[in-house]
Amino acid sequence: MTRRLKVLHVITGLAAGGAETQLLRVVRASRHDCAVVAVYNAGVVAEQLRAEGYRVHDLDVPSTTDPRALRRLLRVVREEAPDVVHTHLFRAGVLGRVVGHLARVPVVVSTEHSLFHPDLLEGRRASRVVRAVLRRTSRWAQATVAVSDQVRDNLATWGVVDRPGHRVLVVRNGIDTGELRFDPGARARVRAGLGVAEDVELVGIVCRLHPWKRVDVALEGLAPQLGPHRRFVVIGDGAERARLQARAQELTVEAFVHFTGEVGDVASWLSALDLLVSASQSETFGLGVLEALASGLPVAYAAAPVLDELAEPLPGTVRVGGSTSALAAGVTQLLQERRDAGPRSGRPAPAVVAAFDVRATARVLDDLYDDLFDQSRATSPAESPAETPATASPQEQNA
Repeated sequence: MTRRLKVLHVITGLAAGGAETQLLRVVRASRHDCAVVAVYNAGVVAEQLRAEGYRVHDLDVPSTTDPRALRRLLRVVREEAPDVVHTHLFRAGVLGRVVGHLARVPVVVSTEHSLFHPDLLEGRRASRVVRAVLRRTSRWAQATVAVSDQVRDNLATWGVVDRPGHRVLVVRNGIDTGELRFDPGARARVRAGLGVAEDVELVGIVCRLHPWKRVDVALEGLAPQLGPHRRFVVIGDGAERARLQARAQELTVEAFVHFTGEVGDVASWLSALDLLVSASQSETFGLGVLEALASGLPVAYAAAPVLDELAEPLPGTVRVGGSTSALAAGVTQLLQERRDAGPRSGRPAPAVVAAFDVRATARVLDDLYDDLFDQSRATSPAESPAETPATASPQEQNA
């Protein structure tokens, strides 16, 4: 009989986003008993998890540095009594590692999703204090997972490396290849909801509306091309939404730009599009690009490590520079290629996409939990790490 461990995932928030969507897919595909904690901002992903019967805890605190976050997470951990705590993103990672250590959880694992540059973490400049906090609290985890080689290398520059009792490994993000398969019925429904005919070209971007996603670059590059026969769809929400809407008005293209807000069914929206753009130059993996390819979409992208690690460029993809003109040229090229190909039934995904199915990702993580749990049972208390959170300075604990 297959053993089922109790795994408690701890993440900063559960609004729509790359790390949050990845967590949703991993939980669905895991063979273990999973529950999830959001420190704050429990949004559409929390709703999806609850609707599917998973236990979701919302700490409902404004930040991880709020003293109530520690107390409330400790209470959840004692209630859930997990065998494994798996943290995601920096702030939840620090909090979850501290609580896992205090509560003597057998296994603590952290995934770093967003260390795309050695000096930047989650789109913000990383101070020496932040680096020290990540490095020191990683001692209270048995493993740190990097989503790409780039993230692993950046972790190493911060001092998060393999050592006795802790290992760093790359486990690439996964997608649900079945869910993301092109669906002509979904395409028709979404377009009908937008009031867009089948012959209108829809160019889309899927991301959190944050400055480092550079949605403004995509908007400004596409603006001269927009009109009754080509529209731009911004799928996602965030602090930049009002500014982007105002910019569309300044460019006098607001009638041809659709802002969807958060959506739970990204797959249907991808089926409705004719091309995806990804303007961010600061991606650690390129999950949105991979999702679009699974839906059979051509993609114009500024950065996607997942494609950089392939042996050959994929047909239907164009890497564009950082300028608005380069992005616009890439979109023009790909849409012309699509028209030249003529009508076709279906929209097949490139064969390479199958290698990134989330079920494979979940198996690797599940096996990691099993391995580390067995090791924890074989280790006597005297051999367990004796370090406590007091080893971090007050400045580091409050970073």
